[in-house]
Amino acid sequence: MLEAIPGAADVAIDQEPPLPQLQIDVDREAAARFGINVTDISDMIEIGVGGRALGQVFQGDRVYDIAARYKEPARSSPDAIGALLLTSSTGARVPLAQVARISVRSGESTIMRDMNRRHLTVKLNLRGRDLSSFLAEAQPAIAKVGFDPRAIRLEWGGVFENQERAQKRLFVIVPMTLLLIFGLLYITFGTFRHAALILAVVPLSILGGLAALSFRGMTLNVSSAVGFIALFGVAVQNGVIMVGRFTRARAAGQRLEAAVVEGATDRLRPVLMTATVATLGLLPAAIARGIGSDVQRPLATVIVGGLTCATLLTLFLLPALYLVVERAHARRLAAREPAVAIEAIA
Repeated sequence: MLEAIPGAADVAIDQEPPLPQLQIDVDREAAARFGINVTDISDMIEIGVGGRALGQVFQGDRVYDIAARYKEPARSSPDAIGALLLTSSTGARVPLAQVARISVRSGESTIMRDMNRRHLTVKLNLRGRDLSSFLAEAQPAIAKVGFDPRAIRLEWGGVFENQERAQKRLFVIVPMTLLLIFGLLYITFGTFRHAALILAVVPLSILGGLAALSFRGMTLNVSSAVGFIALFGVAVQNGVIMVGRFTRARAAGQRLEAAVVEGATDRLRPVLMTATVATLGLLPAAIARGIGSDVQRPLATVIVGGLTCATLLTLFLLPALYLVVERAHARRLAAREPAVAIEAIA
């Protein structure tokens, strides 16, 4: 059933392969005709094939059993074992093959147990699909089989457990990180609108990171989530560089339009330099295919794709947003304090 779910690959039972086993089934009716007890047959098989301890030998503080069993040629094959002789009630010699069915069958080499219960593990790998959506489809499909909970207990385990624990932490860490960034921006600029304007770069960077993951056929996992956190920091840094330049120009008395144009032109090179260094530095990790690249590749892909998108939008969209926000702020001032608003617009 798991093999039919998209994304499942290498589905197999995790256990030791079966081994050939010698199986001897006693024919009780035939043994009764010859007057041979089943106990005699069992004793002969135990002694001849497996060996039975007849005594002990002591060597210093060590004790060793003295076991007796038939020689190798007499127990090396089903035919040889079937030729072992038993004594009937009349004293006649009867081959084992006449009172038992001897065969070699394939059987389990080990029987796994956990907490005194039989234990069987089915393992699989994923190809081209994220783990969360696969589990969301696989678990209901397996539940429809209708296992008896009194006889069979079904448990899901593996890498997804670590992912769930990491995601729970990320659901706490990411909002806290954004709140901390917003608080630092508010302390730096002293206005709510400038802090919110810089944080507007974060959704733009998320868009670029998700587009990069989709383009490369990757899924959102813990590694890519960590990449988004690092991406937020670099994207916000570029926003601070740009908005900080606008704010200083306005504080120096420049008109709004001139401050935006001059600030965007002046900060073009620093923003490009910051984004280019991070992008080129992580590009080898984004295209790596060696050992360990499964972890670093999503992280680097998110940062490279997100910074590419966020940088372009920071250079072109952020100045326009700053212009719109400041004009709206000036109009609100004009509605409340016309004299102060005229000076602010000027």
